[in-house]
Order: sequence, then structure tokens, then C-alpha cells
Amino acid sequence: MQSNAAAESTKDQVWAAELAFARTMAERDLKGFSGFVAEEAIFFAGTDVLRGRSRVVEGWSKYFVDSEAPFSWEPDQVEVLESGTLALSTGPVRDKQGSVVARFNSVWRLEAGGQWRVVFDKGSPPSPGPQR
Repeated sequence: MQSNAAAESTKDQVWAAELAFARTMAERDLKGFSGFVAEEAIFFAGTDVLRGRSRVVEGWSKYFVDSEAPFSWEPDQVEVLESGTLALSTGPVRDKQGSVVARFNSVWRLEAGGQWRVVFDKGSPPSPGPQR
């Protein structure tokens, strides 16, 4: 079990990982994107399921073709299990014009070497984030 300070530090690590993951889309960096995806990841693409890093990267490569990103995302909430090894991040997905079009939901796992990677990812319709 983590102390409150350790839990907040872990939450900050996942938040930073999510921001860096999103930055790979903005910077058009498919290789960087790949590094945040767990080898056994499952990403939902509508009703299809992409299983494994290579299929996820193959399925998402179409979003990295144009010089401008087709969408962006950022977290507005991160929660981490007391064990400090699994986390959920969620937040709005915006189109090129900045309008919220969806909400992402990603499950992160702490892997060897202290690297956080996404193991599950699924979008959902837009919904409000946490009230602060």
C-alpha cells in the first residue's frame, strides 16, 4: 500500500505519461506512440478490437499520415490502485477545431524499468469530467 504522498507522486507520473502519449499525436510521432503501448495491449476501434502493440500501431497509423493531427486529447482525471501498478486516465478528445467529440479511457500498467504503458484503451461519447 502506498502512502498518500507516494500515491500522489504515482498519479503525477501517469498524468505525465498520458500527456507525453498525447504529444506523440500532436508531433506526428508514430514510433513514440508505439512506445507507450503495452505489447499485449487491447485498443477498441468502434466495434473492432485491436490486439497487441503491432495491431494497435497498424490500426492507428492512419491518424499519423497527415501533417496535422486529426484530433487531440488530454487527461482531466487519473486514478491509481493502492498497489501503484495500475491506473486509469480519462479525458476529453477534441477535433481539429477544438470541439469535444469523445472521451478517452485508458488503463495504464507499470512495467519493467518503471515505464507506464497503456494496456486497454476505449473511447466513449463525450461526457463531463470531474467537477473541481
